[in-house]
Parts: sequence; C-alpha cells; structure tokens
Amino acid sequence: MLIPFLSYLNRQTLIFSILNLLYSILNCLLSLLPTMNSSASADPPPFDPSRPAVPVSYPIKTLADLESRSYFDSFHFPFNKSSVALRNGRCLADRPRMLVCHDMAGGYTDDKWVQGGSNPEAYAIWHWYLMDVFVYFSHDLVTLPPPCWTNAAHKHGVKVLGTFITEWDEGRVNANKLLATMESARMYAERLTELASALGFDGWLLNMEVKLDVEKIPILTEFVSHLTKTMHDLVPGSLVIWYDSITVDGNLIWQNQLNQKNKPFFDVSDGIFLNYSWLEDYPKSSAAVAGNRKFDVYVGIDIFGRGTYGGGQWNTNVALDVIKRGNVSAALFAPGWVYETKQPPDFETAQNRWWSLVEKSWGIMQNYPLELPFCSNFDQGRGQHVAIDGGQVSSAPWNNLSSQSFQPCLNFSGDPSSDSIQVLVDFKEASYSGGGNITFKGTLPEVGYFSTKLFHGGLLLGDLPVHFTYSAKLDGNSLIGLSLEFSSAVEGKISVLLASRGNTLLTMTQFSSKFNKVIMPRQVMLSETDPGWVILESSISMNGFTLTEIHALCYSESSPSPNPTQYFAILGHVRVKTPGQNVVFPPSTSWLVEGQDIEWTSVSQKSKTLSVKISWRLKDGNASLFPKYNIFVEKLSNQDVGKQEYLGVAQVEAFYVFNLVVPCGTSNLKFSIQVCGVDGTSQPVNDSPSFHLPVERS
Repeated sequence: MLIPFLSYLNRQTLIFSILNLLYSILNCLLSLLPTMNSSASADPPPFDPSRPAVPVSYPIKTLADLESRSYFDSFHFPFNKSSVALRNGRCLADRPRMLVCHDMAGGYTDDKWVQGGSNPEAYAIWHWYLMDVFVYFSHDLVTLPPPCWTNAAHKHGVKVLGTFITEWDEGRVNANKLLATMESARMYAERLTELASALGFDGWLLNMEVKLDVEKIPILTEFVSHLTKTMHDLVPGSLVIWYDSITVDGNLIWQNQLNQKNKPFFDVSDGIFLNYSWLEDYPKSSAAVAGNRKFDVYVGIDIFGRGTYGGGQWNTNVALDVIKRGNVSAALFAPGWVYETKQPPDFETAQNRWWSLVEKSWGIMQNYPLELPFCSNFDQGRGQHVAIDGGQVSSAPWNNLSSQSFQPCLNFSGDPSSDSIQVLVDFKEASYSGGGNITFKGTLPEVGYFSTKLFHGGLLLGDLPVHFTYSAKLDGNSLIGLSLEFSSAVEGKISVLLASRGNTLLTMTQFSSKFNKVIMPRQVMLSETDPGWVILESSISMNGFTLTEIHALCYSESSPSPNPTQYFAILGHVRVKTPGQNVVFPPSTSWLVEGQDIEWTSVSQKSKTLSVKISWRLKDGNASLFPKYNIFVEKLSNQDVGKQEYLGVAQVEAFYVFNLVVPCGTSNLKFSIQVCGVDGTSQPVNDSPSFHLPVERS
C-alpha cells in the first residue's frame, strides 16, 4: 500500500511517510522486474476477454468496466469461479485473529493460470492453519482473487477477500467518480458485492489512499456501509475491512491506530487494517477505542520491514508479540518477502522457518479434521509429476494451488541434525496421489521409534466406527503407523496406535505399554498400478471422544536395537471416514458432455493442433458433490486404440484444451472426464463420462 508525501504531517508521521514512500517506490520498481524464471509468469499477449483463450484470472482496471458488468461476458468468467465452499461455517472466532495480505510481486503471476501453470517453483502458501483471513492484493482498481487461492483457503477454513484500491492521481479521479453521488456510491458497492458472490469469495479490503474533499466523506461512509450491508445480505459471514489511510477530514494521514479520525469507517465495516508504523502502546489503545469489537482491529506488519514496528522480515515475531499483548488481531502484509528476496537456503525451508516464528508467537488458528470424510495427499499445489491411485500419469512440472489438499502442520526444528528422522513434504519421490507426499528418512533413535504430528483436529466422533486408510512406501524393515490422540470430558486423554503391517506379537510387545490401545491393520493391500505402494486399513470406535491429533509413527521390526537403525518411508495419503460415506459415482450416461469453440490449425503435413472448450453437467443430480475432474485424451486411429494422455485437472465443469497436437493418422479424439470424490477416490477412467470428436480432414 503506497504512502505519498504530505507536507503538513507532524514530524513523527512525516518520517514514517518518507520511509514508506521510499520503500514503496523501490517495491514498485522491483515488481516491474521478471518474476522467478518461468515462461508461464510472463504476461500473455493482449487478448479480447470475450474470445476463447487459455483461462486466466485478471483484475478489473476501470470503473467503466466495473459498472458495465463486462466481466460477466468474459470467456474466462466461468473458469474463475471458486468451487470449494468455506469449511467450518462463516463466523470468525471470538479471539485475536490472523489476517494475511498476499501482495506477491504485484499479483497475477503463476497463479493467474486457472487450469495450472508449468512452474514447479511457483509461490505457494501452505500454513493455512495459522490464519483466519487471506486477502489477495494488487495495485489494480478491483483485484479479484484467482480461484486457486479461494479453493485452497476455503478448504482450510480461511476466508478470502479481494481488494478495491484507489491511489495516486488516477485513484483520486476514480474516487471522485465513485463518490459523485449517494446513488453512484451504492451502485458501485452493489457491483462489488455481485462479483464476490458470483466468484465465491468472502468480501473486500477497501484501500482508499487518496485525499478527498471533506464533502465527499458522508458519501464515502455510505459506500462502505452499503457494501458491508449488501455483502452480508448476499454472502452470509462475509467481511468488509477498511484500510487505515484517509481520515474523516478527507486527509490522507495514516493513523497507525484506531482513533476518532478513522473510527467512523470502522463503525460501518467489519474491521480495520491498521497501517504499519505504529508505536508499542498503539495496539492496546486501539483495543480500548474498539471496545467489544477489539478483535476486529487488525494491526499491520509489513514483512519487508518498510517503516514497520520491529523491522519485519525475520523479526516479524517481535511485532506479533506486542500485538498479542494488546489483545487485538494481526495483519501480515507481503509474506511473499521470503520468496521475492530468495531467502536461503531454498524457498521451502525458508518458508517453513518464517511461518514457524508466526506459530510460536501466535499459535494455531485452524483445526482439522473437523468433519468426515477427511483426506489429505499432502499436495502443496505444485510439483514435478502427477499420480492417481498410486500410478504416475504425468512427469511434467506443474503448479495449481486448487489441487492443494489439507496441509500437515509439521514441526520445523530449523536444524535437520537435531531430529533423528528428517521429515519433509517432498515433490521428487513418488506420490500416491497428486504431486506430493511426506518423506521420512534418517536414523531411528535408541528408543526404537519416532513420532511427528501431522494434523491438529477437533473431530467429535459418534457411534459409528471410523475407518482409517493410508498408503506408504517402505524400505527394508521400515514401518509407519498412525498415532491418534483422543479426549473426553469423562475419560480424559487416550492414545491409540494404528500399527503398520508386521508381526503382531513384536508390535504389541514394543508398544502396548506406550499406548492405551494398539490396533493391527484389518487389511493390507498392494496398489494395482504400483505394487511398491502398501495400502493399510484400520477401524476404531470411540463414541463421544474428540479426535484431537494425528501423528505419524516411524518404527522398525528390528527396533529397539543397540545399533543405529536406518529408516526410510514415504506416506502417500491419509483418509478418514465412516461406513456409508463411500462415494457413488454416476454412470457415464448420466452426464451430458459437449465441445464448444472448436478450432483446428494445420501445423504441417504430419500434424495439426486443436483448441476446444469441453463442458459437462449431470442430467439430473448435484455435480457439486464432486470437487474436481481429471482430464484425459486418447488419440484414436482406425488401426488401434490410443494411449490415455493426462491433460490436467478442472475444478469447475469445464476445461479448455489449447493447441493439442494431433498426429497424422488420428481419426478420432476421446476426451475422458475422470470424476473425483470428496474422499479422494476417483472413478475408473473407462467408466467416466467422455466426449468424442472426429478429427477434421485437411
């Protein structure tokens, strides 16, 4: 958020303003540089949004486009709808909250490719359990969050906001037009509400960084109030957050605290995002002004450290500790600092280290599992390959945050040598599903086993048994089980080990004294697509107990041993559900599949290319029960059956195939839409709905 120079500021504010101005200019210049070596990150050539093209996310840059509703006529609009409903309902917890404002390299980088990009090093966030609200930010007038961010955040119970911003000279022109009359202010507010509702995100950050004539302030207040009201009416639980910039006098003077200069905007919205140049007593004084709405005050921290308390960066926790003592909420601006500045030794390690500071200061905000079925394949939404049910279907590098599954809350020690077993989310080792896994490697400690937490839950269990399924690749004598922790107001805490395959007597001897229950797997299978994967199933009944934690337990049949025991195992996925929650996939005949916007291009005498939009819908029923679809193509000839080629994944009921190479001799194309269930299962491709397209003759 840019901070211009004002000659009439007091000395302290003047110093902060000059510092922020210099930092902001530098940041703007940096944002013009190419981002991380990826061809997918370059801006696409100018395009007509109404014409078929590779689906992208993009902002609305003018009030005229906002008013005309032209976005809804875009070819890209239906692809930009988020498909994941917000988990856990829509009420924010009555406690200090964590808001994260992304502001990564100007926005719309690798994440703009709705169907995914080709950069496996793309920026991502996977510490969703440490936040409550996520804001997608750019310096365009109306920043619409790419659906991949909304899908990933919603899965983890985090609300997502877009940004409406007016800044600099152009921003003042826009603000005056917006606030020309009470009617225009309400109209633009309604346009913003309509966009959020249609695209499935949860509200707006309002960033009005312009000086206004004081006569416009009542209209501005009405704009904020009307947007808040219409959002609440159309999207229950939505949020409108006001950024601390303009005051009730029309002056652009950042207060860095909640006071009478900015409180009127706070009073008609759902909260305020305070600027970063606050002093130590400001959080506490802001809480006093807010009264019973103190948790709606989000005290800002600029992670780049631009004029921010504590300096940001690796000292972000210094400011967080002060905010926590003030008993208000926090707002982290630009955590992409870790990525943009290429913090050593690598992004994955630096990201985990930085967020571990946030966790130690602030604690966990989100718990899961909270409901069943629950499934995680540990996919971060980027990788070097794609697997389905144990078999690799693609070896191409990729990124797509919409594919992100529930993320484990792994402990970051900061020193790999301090743990006997190194634990990491890995993209290179084989995956059972998607592009990720958890790899465990190292030496077992003398006690013979190693445990690490995967999920921090809050799942209340009923009278039905609960089935746990997980996949693993095991090296030598290495074994991996699931250690569960339950709590009950009556019986207290109980620990249960769902053991791996192996000798029952040895397992019981080793662990019966360490757990209240030890359960051997009721079924052990090998994957049909890759026999290297072992699939283990166990069941447990814990009526009235709450599942609070899921751990991985690494051990060996030869442990404990006086000699160091080498260990290596890969955890592919974890699934938890009750009987009767098996997904029933409709037969292929239940779907209507169509091809639209078909375009053939001759490349040479030996091949041509095809671009086509494929869409599908259930003739009767609710397709929202299916969270995603894997897309395959077979290139058929008159002589033989083609090979199934993986094209990508769709979160909506449409997929755009762009420049598919069709070799000479291909007579027919068969596009298959593999339907996936909420429990992580998928329909066999040969039983899935399909679309046949004859190859155009030259």
